[in-house]
Amino acid sequence: MCAIEYYTYDDYITWKGDWELIDGIPLAMSPAPMITHQAIATNIAYELKKSSEECEKCLVLNEVDYKINDDTILRPDVVLTCNETNKMHLTKAPEIIVEVISKSTAKRDEKYKFEIYEKEKVKYYILVYPDDLKAKIYKLDGKEYDKQGDFFTESYEFEESYCKASINFEKVFKKFRE
Repeated sequence: MCAIEYYTYDDYITWKGDWELIDGIPLAMSPAPMITHQAIATNIAYELKKSSEECEKCLVLNEVDYKINDDTILRPDVVLTCNETNKMHLTKAPEIIVEVISKSTAKRDEKYKFEIYEKEKVKYYILVYPDDLKAKIYKLDGKEYDKQGDFFTESYEFEESYCKASINFEKVFKKFRE
């Protein structure tokens, strides 16, 4: 008989390397992201920070643990979170989560994390495709995400966020256009 081992947050915090945990199943993260991936994530974080800097209750963070429950811990590329009181990891749904897609994690980001973030009521979920210099923005509409569109050079205002925030995708992707 084959048994699948089940892990929790207590196990997770003892592991070396970069991991995520979904429903008790550990998932190794890829090696350090490529330069384009990191630069785009940094540009998005900068845009969010710059546009929300007047809000004293919100933080923009890169690669922070988001503890959904004891057996699901995710590490989004960028988040905008407001009124978070825990100092070790996120404990409640951020306003905005951004995942920069890598080939090795695309299915996880597009399907599994999509469903988890939707269920957890993350207001905005952004999938960024560095090879296409494109972002897909989803906004929570009741219980489901509603696609707001594909963004290449446009700006987007996050009107239903706790703090005013926006992203100018022309600036995010500018250095990567040929």
